[in-house]
Amino acid sequence: MIPRSCLVVPGSDSRKMAKALSTAADEVVLDLEDAVAPAAKDEGRASVVDALGSRHHKRLAVRINQIGTPWCHRDVLGVVSAAPSRGVTLVVPKVQSVADVGFVDRLVRGVLAQHPARAPEVRLDVLVESAAALRDLHAIVAASELVRAVVVGYADLGADLGRDAAGDPALWDAVRHQVVAAARAAGRAVIDGPWLGTAADAAFTRDRERARALGFDGTWVIHPDQVSEATRVFTPLAEEVAWAQRVVTTLEASVAGGAGAVALDGQMLDEAVAVRARSVLARAESR
Repeated sequence: MIPRSCLVVPGSDSRKMAKALSTAADEVVLDLEDAVAPAAKDEGRASVVDALGSRHHKRLAVRINQIGTPWCHRDVLGVVSAAPSRGVTLVVPKVQSVADVGFVDRLVRGVLAQHPARAPEVRLDVLVESAAALRDLHAIVAASELVRAVVVGYADLGADLGRDAAGDPALWDAVRHQVVAAARAAGRAVIDGPWLGTAADAAFTRDRERARALGFDGTWVIHPDQVSEATRVFTPLAEEVAWAQRVVTTLEASVAGGAGAVALDGQMLDEAVAVRARSVLARAESR
């Protein structure tokens, strides 16, 4: 299941992690990178490993440290070794190239080879935070079969592009289009980066609705108060599900009857409409 709402919390703060695990977020992202000071990296990793082993039912992702830092490989080894049977997602920050994805892929596979009997599912989310990542995005998202989703990191990406990440949201439309197209071409999900404010206000809702309209499957959030609204925005409406069911039923009946073109409510149905309908039903059925 692709998460609608992903709540991001510091991996070094046990209190915030416990609170996040008690929310209704589809997934909790334990951050070992930006949210953890260099002197606390080892302590933060230990806290995340403890959280992975705790008895809860929340789906977890872990943002590891950037490739090339002293902590990246330790994060991968520690998190994958401690991954629960239901699996874990590694969020790979500041991905620059296909080689970055390949490096983490090989580390993961090496750790899993040590535990063939239990081998939990480990997925990768690639965090797009640079112009270089945008340039090579099609290759990056297809670089490993472990890649689950692409996530946009607006703060670092804005800095690299010379753009205010908290400025006019419309300035990000072209980037969002590019990310969605690359992700879909590779068969990956696409998750929007967090709104940089902490309130679930009208501005937050408008921008998350725009992301959904552009094709995003879900979003990161940085405050528990934003979880329910994010989940609502990225959940198919009842009328959307009803429409999708009618489309699929009508097309199946048409094929069974040997008919060619078929119309529903004045609209001609074809495979493109069917693909969208099946996508809506898949999102609804996974909840």
